[in-house]
Amino acid sequence: MTNAPFVVIKDVAKRWNGQLGVEGITLKIPEGSFTALLGPSGCGKSTTLRLLAGLELPDEGKIFIDGKDVTTSAASDRNLSMVFQSYALFPHLSVAENVVFGLKVRRVPKKERQEKLRRALEITGLLGYEDRKPGELSGGQRQRVALARAIVAGQRLCLMDEPLSNLDAKLRNSVRKDIKKLQRDLGITVVYVTHDQTEAMSMADTVVLMKDGHIQQFGPPEDLYNKPNNTFVAEFVGSPPMALISSDGLAGFAEGQKLGIRAENIQIAPKGEGRLTCTITESEFLGSETLIGLDHEHATGLCILKSGMALMPEGETIDITFTDDHLHVFDAAGNRMAAQA
Repeated sequence: MTNAPFVVIKDVAKRWNGQLGVEGITLKIPEGSFTALLGPSGCGKSTTLRLLAGLELPDEGKIFIDGKDVTTSAASDRNLSMVFQSYALFPHLSVAENVVFGLKVRRVPKKERQEKLRRALEITGLLGYEDRKPGELSGGQRQRVALARAIVAGQRLCLMDEPLSNLDAKLRNSVRKDIKKLQRDLGITVVYVTHDQTEAMSMADTVVLMKDGHIQQFGPPEDLYNKPNNTFVAEFVGSPPMALISSDGLAGFAEGQKLGIRAENIQIAPKGEGRLTCTITESEFLGSETLIGLDHEHATGLCILKSGMALMPEGETIDITFTDDHLHVFDAAGNRMAAQA
């Protein structure tokens, strides 16, 4: 992987009838990297991907791919491949025909098509399925066909729009690993849209978290988890999300501040010796640990994690404690205080 930006999105904006789509989007994506566009529905992540793909044209800003200004270029001129949520397979064509369809359209010689087809099927574990129709395949196999089609396209940039959202949890986990391995083995640049933070955090080198058409934070997954820019990032990233405590509930902090704390950094204290007294609202056994939800008048999202099976009765009051070192301090507007940057 090189450090030179392979994809550059600079001050891009898109609006429809005056309504915001995205605003001020600026990103530099190195070649060979995996970038995830993450956020809730309507945040602008798919719009950003469509602008990069050439399926939409920006109202402002510039887009460069491999040093070439493609801001107004047609999608077909951008030298990229796409994998969609819906697989976008032709039901009447076989697996092999679906995979090489684009190569046939481009009049790639038959021998070259066959070589690329075999390699793509081998990489995606689909050898032996060449003659099957999409209707005879599982959801995971269909998504692998879509991946094989992207591989034979041979493009250095691949855009993926929620490719796993139609799969069940077990298949999502399996295909997620396939996609990451493919990206590494082929050395391609992937820009991947998802609303699922587990996908983004486990697959991407860089996560771009969006809200209301704006980028809230971008960087390595661990930075978004450990150093959230604002309370939105703090509450969106992590499972369970970061709890927020009003400074009214803790001594020694300025009025109006919000204090963030992760569940793994909270401990149960002896009665009368904790920093907060909370009421247990739920206990959820997760296998290796138990998640215990807590209620406090000055906090949201408070919970603790205990190892193994450690259910506690709802309605019981407990004291909890934590150190200031583990607190994230946000100002009244919800932005991370500069001293912690």
